[in-house]
Amino acid sequence: MNIIKFAVGDLLELKKPHPCGTNKMRVARVGSDIRILCEGCGRDMTLPREKLEKAVRHILPAETEK
Repeated sequence: MNIIKFAVGDLLELKKPHPCGTNKMRVARVGSDIRILCEGCGRDMTLPREKLEKAVRHILPAETEK
């Protein structure tokens, strides 16, 4: 089993949409539980890493500032 690497600022595309209609979430905190913010409505959620790894379709890395 591979552990997916999440970083603060990554944009996640989930398999199922949030009730507001968007399926894009931004990573706010990483650890055994991962805190994500909905890009559509701003809802703050904390999910266990295992559950989030199953729900992710794509990961867009955080943009690096120059």
